[in-house]
Amino acid sequence: MTEHDFNQQLLAFLDASPTPFHATQKMLEQFLAAGYQSLDERDTWSLQSGGRYVVTRNASSLVAFTLPSDPVVTGFRLMGAHTDSPCLKIKTQPEQVTKGYLRLGVETYGGVLLSTWFDRDLSIAGRVSYQSTAGEIKHQLINFKRPVGVIPNLAIHLNREVNNGVAINAQTQLPVMVMQLGEGEKGSFNEILLQQLQTEGVSDAEQILEHDCILFDTQKAAVVGLQNDFITSARLDNLLSCFIGMQSMLSGGDAVASVLVCNDHEEVGSLSASGAQGPLLKSILKRVAQTEERYQQMIAASMMISCDNAHGIHPNHAALHDDNHAPLLNAGPVIKLNANQRYASNSETSAWFKWVCQQASVPVQSFIMRSDLACGSTIGPITSAELGVRTVDVGVPQFAMHSIRELAGTKDAYHLMKALVYFLQIERI
Repeated sequence: MTEHDFNQQLLAFLDASPTPFHATQKMLEQFLAAGYQSLDERDTWSLQSGGRYVVTRNASSLVAFTLPSDPVVTGFRLMGAHTDSPCLKIKTQPEQVTKGYLRLGVETYGGVLLSTWFDRDLSIAGRVSYQSTAGEIKHQLINFKRPVGVIPNLAIHLNREVNNGVAINAQTQLPVMVMQLGEGEKGSFNEILLQQLQTEGVSDAEQILEHDCILFDTQKAAVVGLQNDFITSARLDNLLSCFIGMQSMLSGGDAVASVLVCNDHEEVGSLSASGAQGPLLKSILKRVAQTEERYQQMIAASMMISCDNAHGIHPNHAALHDDNHAPLLNAGPVIKLNANQRYASNSETSAWFKWVCQQASVPVQSFIMRSDLACGSTIGPITSAELGVRTVDVGVPQFAMHSIRELAGTKDAYHLMKALVYFLQIERI
C-alpha cells in the first residue's frame, strides 16, 4: 500500500466513524472481510492454530488476534489504541425550548476544547435502544450525516471582552440549537430519533428506551497545505491509531501471534467494562492461554506498543515544549516518556522500538513534557499494570489535540504503520 492510498483510506475511515460505535463497526467489517472469525464472549471458543479472530464488547471496543504459532512460546505482539474522543454527548432528556428554539442539552465527554465547537455544522450519531413492535429490545446505530444543529457564538458587540478569554459554561452555553418551533409545538428528541430510525430503514421501532448519541462536525477529513503536508479531521486522537493498528494487522502477515486492542473510554479514565482498566483484554488472553501458568509464560514473552497521538511542537507556542524533546510533524513516530509513569515506556522498551524503526527504515522521535507542566496519559500504563506486559508508548505527533478539528502530518501515520508491520514479524522479543 502506498502512502497516498493509505491516507485516502484513513480519510474515509475518519469520515465513517463519528462515534466509537461506528469506528468499531467499520473495523469489525474490515477484519471480517479479511477472513477473521467473529467470536461471542458468551460462547465456548474452539481456537485453532493459524486462526484469526475478532471480538467486540459494548459495540465500542474491539480485540483482533491471530494464532499462527504457540503464543506461550513466542508471546504476543500487542498493539493498543482507543476508540473514543472528547466530544459533546446529548443528555437523556435533552429538550430545552427558549423563545421558540428547540435546543438539546449536552454533557462534556473528556477534556473537550470547548471554544472550537461554536459555529460548526453539527450532526448527531450514536446508538439507539428501542422497543420493537414485537415487544423486543433492540439496538441500532444511527447517523444523521447532514448538519442538523449549531451552537451559535454570541456577537462580539454583546461580549466585548471575548478575545481576552471568557469562561464557557457547559450547562448554559453549549446546548445545541436544532429547530425553530411553531406556536404551541413541543419538541421531542425521542420522536426525532424514531423518525431517523425510519429514515435509515428501521421499520419496527415503537418506543425509544434510551440513546447514547453525540454531536460531531460534518466537515470532511482532508489533506491540506500548499504541499499537502497535513491531515486535518475530527477524532485524530485516537482513531488515527486505531486505523494504523488495523492496517498493520491486515498487512503484517502471520509470522507470530499478534493482538490489536481498541478500547473505549480512555478519555474519561478507562475504568469501564470495555475500557483498558476493565477485564476485556486480560479475559481474552486467558482464554487463549487456557491455564494460569501458560498465561503468565505468554505475558512474559510478549510486548505491547500503545499507540496514542503525541504533542508536536507548535510553532506559535514553541516555549511550551522542551526543546530537546519537541517532535516535528512528518518527522516520524514519537516515543513518549515520563519519569512518573504517565507513559509506560522504559529504557528497554524504548530501545526495542528504536531498533524496530531502524529496521523498518522509519525515522523516530522522542517526547517528554516540560518539567513544569502536567503530563497526560494513555492506555499504556493501565494495560501494562493490568497484564504485567512490557510496554512502550508511542504516537503520531499532532496539533490541536482535543479540538473539534485536529491536525497531523501526512507522512507520520504511514511511517508508524511500517514500524508496526515490522514489529508483527519479530519471532522473539
